[in-house]
Amino acid sequence: QVQLIESGGGLVQAGGSLRLSCAASGRTFSIRRMGWFRQAPGKEREFVATINKSGGATAYADSVKGRFTISRDNVQNTMYLQMNSLKPSDTAVYYCAADDGVLIQTSPSSYHYWGQGTQVTVSS
Repeated sequence: QVQLIESGGGLVQAGGSLRLSCAASGRTFSIRRMGWFRQAPGKEREFVATINKSGGATAYADSVKGRFTISRDNVQNTMYLQMNSLKPSDTAVYYCAADDGVLIQTSPSSYHYWGQGTQVTVSS
């Protein structure tokens, strides 16, 4: 089993920045692809960013491209999401996800392990 714990969420003004972290524990050697997803009230969970094990392959939702950066530290078993130029539309609960699949994927169904989520609120 793999356990994922997100941190770094909070309240920020529009235009500000936040850095989310996702710490993995347990059978971390099995983790290959990782990703960030978010869910706003009344909406479905949506893809934000994904990264492969080496960090050499990444993908972003169009809505965050150029503003968010995903990265990972395999020694520390931690994934990050640097979020800049935040907008009120970025307000959501952000979830960390992981899987033993090799290729990066944008669908939530491609991830077996999930964190509990961290709230990000961007005020206008």
